[in-house]
Amino acid sequence: MNSTKEFIKELSEKYGKERKSLMPILQKIVERNSYLSVDAMREVAQILDISAAEVYGTASFFSFLDTQARGKYKIRVCKSITCDMKGKSEILKTIENILKIKVGETSKEGKFSLLETNCLGWCHKGPAMLINDEVYTELTPEKIRNVLSEYIRERK
Repeated sequence: MNSTKEFIKELSEKYGKERKSLMPILQKIVERNSYLSVDAMREVAQILDISAAEVYGTASFFSFLDTQARGKYKIRVCKSITCDMKGKSEILKTIENILKIKVGETSKEGKFSLLETNCLGWCHKGPAMLINDEVYTELTPEKIRNVLSEYIRERK
């Protein structure tokens, strides 16, 4: 696998070196590396000839562009008002109790990270969460226990 610097250069050749290329480049870096390191953001800024602050500002604005290493399974719980009204806090409490982590933390073995994120687009079936790219809706504490036990047991 080539270095991050080489990878970013390839992405800039593919997507261009204009400001509009920033998002697809950042998304591809996250897809490959799971997060955006400070060095990667600086490299993108240099190649696109924009400030590092602009790159970091963009990355930190979008919750799916992680700027720190996360666990193998990123659990993102929707924090929209609809999911909140449908029991999101009970869902978070259940996840925290099972995994022994709080929102924003990663489990000791690095397997799970628990995050809140803005609307996932599943308000009609809330509360909702994503584990990596897998959507789970109409959550209950029992459903959470079943889903997480599968990740804990079968996906070691």
